[in-house]
Amino acid sequence: MKAFVLRSYGSPDALELTEIDKPVPGDGEVLVRVRATSVQPYDWHLMRGEPYIARLMAGGPGLRKPKITILGADIAGQVEAVGRGVTEFRPGDEVFAMPKQGGFAEYVCVRESELAPKPKNLSFEQAAAVPLAAGTALLGLRDEGRIQAGQRVLVHGASGGVGTFAVQIAKAFGAEVTGVCSTRNVELVRSIGADEVIDYTVEDFTRKGQRYDLLLDNAGSRPGSACRRALTPKGTYVVVGGPGGRWLQPIPHVLAALAVSPFTSRRTATADVVRCTENKQNLITLTGFIEDGRITPVIDRRYPFEEIPEAVRYQEQGRAAGKVVITI
Repeated sequence: MKAFVLRSYGSPDALELTEIDKPVPGDGEVLVRVRATSVQPYDWHLMRGEPYIARLMAGGPGLRKPKITILGADIAGQVEAVGRGVTEFRPGDEVFAMPKQGGFAEYVCVRESELAPKPKNLSFEQAAAVPLAAGTALLGLRDEGRIQAGQRVLVHGASGGVGTFAVQIAKAFGAEVTGVCSTRNVELVRSIGADEVIDYTVEDFTRKGQRYDLLLDNAGSRPGSACRRALTPKGTYVVVGGPGGRWLQPIPHVLAALAVSPFTSRRTATADVVRCTENKQNLITLTGFIEDGRITPVIDRRYPFEEIPEAVRYQEQGRAAGKVVITI
């Protein structure tokens, strides 16, 4: 099969299109013919081996060279074959998943426990946009943020991959949602259901005087102390990402936010879907929202398989409104 292989850390040019053996599904695994995948910060962080401190950690990307050689955390496709013990799927089934690696290839093996039927009303490209970004938004709002109907929720960084899902998921839970984004994305964020949109080039939401029950921070461009100022006395601040250099990004921002949490009535939490152990159930929950029309993936650009390096290069700029997807 064809795959983009990462043999050493570097720029998107380090992704080498080559022929490798098609994987064989083991016990409890499903071989999926990948029809679409998506690109996200998780991929280019692994590609560059950043933050550097992660290379020193157990389970990290590898000290001198990458442990994960085929990137692509999200997939949508069709079942090609099943391993021993697989009972839920059979060849031809349309599925999607977040295997965390292997999507930048024509085929990938996925554990049955991580695989879910593709939403019936989505194309493969739309379905591939869902797992990691929407799963992160769901984890941040429901699990860490403990969202409740009627709450006032602010999504900082509302026009990105996680943000566009977060606005829609918060609305699905019955919240009143404010999105923060740049001027060029105001209409987009309003179109996906935000009750109010704040243009950060014009207003600073931390000084606006409004108070929110839950703040989901995808951007990390404002200090945690300022974000907590925008919360109600019992509000919750959920950190998804943040700025930083090659060595620590975004660890200082996250740690700074968590450090003061014990000394205030406002809760602080972090959301990292990669550590979530209920990916399949989350996909099933998201499918319910998608099939009843409450969530629609926002796609910024589509690229053919051969242009994956260019897709990664574009996504790395941090200006994508919604998701960047690849058709295979």
